[in-house]
Amino acid sequence: MIKLKIDNLKIRQDLEDVNIIKNACAKNKIDFNLVKNWKILKKSIDARNKEDIFYNYSVILEIVGPINKKQFSNNKNAIILSEDDVSKEPIKILRKSNSSPIIIGAGPAGLFCALTLIDNGIKPIIVEQGKTVENRVKDVDLFLKDGILNVNSNVQFGEGGAGTFSDGKLTTNLHTPLCKKVIDEFIKYGAPSEIAYINKPHIGTDNLLKIVANIRNHILDKGGKFLFNTKAIDFEVKNNKITKLFCVKDGQAITLETDALILAIGHSSRDMFKTLYKKKVNIEQKNFSVGVRIEHKQEMINKAQYGTKTKLKLPPAEYKLAYHGENHSCYTFCMCPGGKVIASSSEPNTIVTNGMSKFARDEENANSALLVNVTPNDLKSDNPLAGMYFQKELEEKAFVLGGSNYFAPIQRVDDFLNNRKSEFMGNIKPSYKPGVTLSNLQEILPDFVIKTLKEGIIYFDSKLKGFASPDSILTGVETRSSSPITIKRNEKYMSNIYGIYPCGEGAGYAGGIMSAGVDGIKVGMAILQNE
Repeated sequence: MIKLKIDNLKIRQDLEDVNIIKNACAKNKIDFNLVKNWKILKKSIDARNKEDIFYNYSVILEIVGPINKKQFSNNKNAIILSEDDVSKEPIKILRKSNSSPIIIGAGPAGLFCALTLIDNGIKPIIVEQGKTVENRVKDVDLFLKDGILNVNSNVQFGEGGAGTFSDGKLTTNLHTPLCKKVIDEFIKYGAPSEIAYINKPHIGTDNLLKIVANIRNHILDKGGKFLFNTKAIDFEVKNNKITKLFCVKDGQAITLETDALILAIGHSSRDMFKTLYKKKVNIEQKNFSVGVRIEHKQEMINKAQYGTKTKLKLPPAEYKLAYHGENHSCYTFCMCPGGKVIASSSEPNTIVTNGMSKFARDEENANSALLVNVTPNDLKSDNPLAGMYFQKELEEKAFVLGGSNYFAPIQRVDDFLNNRKSEFMGNIKPSYKPGVTLSNLQEILPDFVIKTLKEGIIYFDSKLKGFASPDSILTGVETRSSSPITIKRNEKYMSNIYGIYPCGEGAGYAGGIMSAGVDGIKVGMAILQNE
């Protein structure tokens, strides 16, 4: 049997998967009847030429029967693969402790760390201050409907983490086999199989709600334990080693003994950040970003990216843009096609925004974070938590500007560029709930953020026609795109306190669902391999 990889397969029509393989065979003079197995490795859209948009596929064919290998010798797009004779060695488990590792946080980092441990015979305890994903949805819906905030169960806190109420993007700049592991696990627990090969995979909030519950049930079935509605508030250290975690559950104090504490706490765990600082855990400032959400008609984005001539049934179009100014940069982040801007506050009297899409991405508007980088030099303080306080100050100002009722301040792009309060909305209806207030966002944003946002918006309009259209909506503020701190760790993934493992986005080692999941696996493996 021959295993053949075919790249740069250009398809200019919408085809079922089996017909894509038949097309690959026809173009490479292969009898389809000799193909025993096949797999789509990659699917992307090439829209650089609006007159000729096509899909670009990579596929693998397993071919049986007689075939002339020489016919592929001069074919740069068809490669005969050698058999994979490298066996996957199991993780070598050196951990001897009878103490259960405790994971704070049931977001992607915490869940993938737990999966790594439980699938190798180690039963963790997951401490989550929020609720199960099913009950968490009810709290989020109540906030969006009536502005009633549950500080422990919201878009930021609860089973699944902040990524659950997002677009569920799995894009990353990481190049590691562990990315495939994360993809495979998501598919195993209910994600659409296409995320294994599409160029920019996403899961969608609607799918993530089911997947997260399936992961929890697997961990429970194998002997792991979840403590929901349980907030970690402090810990004990003896001889520079972690010994106990102190929690509060439904008003009652709980003490958990452990020699391995995983801090998969997420980027919004400000109370724990303060506790870590008091306990002299090694924390440093890091770069982060703040800004707004920008909202357009999805139809306009589709036209700008695809043109109007293609007959292909293309998905809602995306974009990714960056502008580098004199001292700061502006960039789009977490772009949500066919989605909505979602209220993401986790503290009283604050406004925080994020973007969310269902798998179908079929809402009227597109939205994206429009961010400006903030460096330690911008903070004018050496306190490791200065970035956290910078974020919070912006969120509190946005709350007041919006009317002190959890309505978000919004502004038309044309008004923002001309520094005037918006007095009306044009043809774009803001999607933020529970409500919005026409405002002038320049009243609360730092000068360097205002300047860089303006420059970025104008520049992006030259790259994506209509980006700076007057009626486009800016919603403030976006402050939680990443953690403002790094919890330092060594080559064994431990902090300066033995047995404490900083993990994921809140600890400063990830920037999205994929990288958080990968980091969770890495920390889980480190615990397994530590005697």
